[in-house]
Amino acid sequence: MRREQSVPEIQREYRGMWVATVANIDWPSRPGLPSDVQKTELLAILDRAAELKFNVIVLQVRPACAVLYDSRIEPWSEVLSGTMGMPPEPYYDPLAFAVEEAHKRCLELHAWFNPYRARHPSEKSEIHPQHISRRRPELVKQYGRYLWLDPGEPDVVEHSLSVMLEVVKRYDVDGVHIDDYFYPYKERDEKGNILDFPDEPSWQRYRRSGGRLSRDDWRRQNVDRFVERVYREIKSTKRWVKFGISPFGLWRPGYPPGTRGFDAYAELYADSRKWLQRGWCDYYVPQLYFKIDNPNLSYPALLQWWVEQNTRGRHMLAGNFTSKVADGSNTAWDAAEIADQVRLTRKQKGALGNIHFSARAFMQDRGGICKLIRDLHAQPALVPPAGWLSRSAPPSPAVRTVYLADGGVRLTWEVRDKHPIGCWIVAYRSNGEWYMQVLPATASSYTLPPSAKLAFVSLVDRYGNQSEWAGAGAT
Repeated sequence: MRREQSVPEIQREYRGMWVATVANIDWPSRPGLPSDVQKTELLAILDRAAELKFNVIVLQVRPACAVLYDSRIEPWSEVLSGTMGMPPEPYYDPLAFAVEEAHKRCLELHAWFNPYRARHPSEKSEIHPQHISRRRPELVKQYGRYLWLDPGEPDVVEHSLSVMLEVVKRYDVDGVHIDDYFYPYKERDEKGNILDFPDEPSWQRYRRSGGRLSRDDWRRQNVDRFVERVYREIKSTKRWVKFGISPFGLWRPGYPPGTRGFDAYAELYADSRKWLQRGWCDYYVPQLYFKIDNPNLSYPALLQWWVEQNTRGRHMLAGNFTSKVADGSNTAWDAAEIADQVRLTRKQKGALGNIHFSARAFMQDRGGICKLIRDLHAQPALVPPAGWLSRSAPPSPAVRTVYLADGGVRLTWEVRDKHPIGCWIVAYRSNGEWYMQVLPATASSYTLPPSAKLAFVSLVDRYGNQSEWAGAGAT
């Protein structure tokens, strides 16, 4: 029985949350916690995300060149154990655990990488022999308080790419994500003078090879080539794994007219508009960390400008500075600012959702943000389909109605082919209203409430494409 025309469509919208691990911002709360405490803390974040009907977790798995999973390439990050190279005790693989638990809660898990930062100043333990600064010191530069990979070195591209592809191949992640760190933000010496990034050897090698670009353009080209390569290699490995980029919210001052602020194009050598317009991403999240009424960097004006640059029709989102809410500073925001930003995103044609920085704002319920988000997320939502990756809708499932001894009714279903399953949707009508339940890919049954009269099941694949509804008829 097919009645798909009577079933309302489920909302399609990105509802994302960044979970930062650098300097233990969000998770774990401090280094050296026992594994069971680490797991408990992570489950609390995932439970909060599920309760607030988020659908994407962006977990920072490589804050620098040490990682939060069992890698064959790079050592363990000290944010877990307190010592670089030491796994959690007792042993577990945090990324495998995070993927499994996120999927149980119908949350996509996107692995967030920093492609070039080699060591963060918050790291204090001894550098492990496996760390790239020990194995390939010629690729690593001291820059201010940081160690940094040189993007001009071809072997850096190969190394960072291999790290990211290891995760794509070995873990069931839904996405790969990078943020706004390309060439580093400028560091200063003790006298306050800006330090230039120390890439003279790779620059001179480029010049000797006949390169004609200016140094700034060469640096931008290095980043361009890396971004393009990451996208291409992910797609040739697992096509459904999305690649997302979250650049600084302003491409260049003056774009759109009247904007003033940090020039990421000139300072970070990030030609982020090019990557979007070349289609080297699946979703784009400019960090619009500015208030709506900011005279120089207006949230709605920048969002509209980015939407207008999206000539390939990729998923355009907004990154929100939710941690600015009630942060204890003199410039703290009210939670209503974030709620209004979400509403403005929904009103902007071509914008498809929000990702919030970061999880701690929701874990601490800063400024009552959870109630406002709960109201905005009253109904469940799925990530929109990525039509440029696949337009092939999966076949509808085979659904059966099972009448239980206690008078209840259970739906059971089976998939008809080997289409990659993202989740299931159960829709049922009760007391004149439609209700939607999103269930994990592993689900194969659902017990309906006694008041349900009509019920349908639909399959959503890893590309976001939805099957036709398969009806179970009157119950």
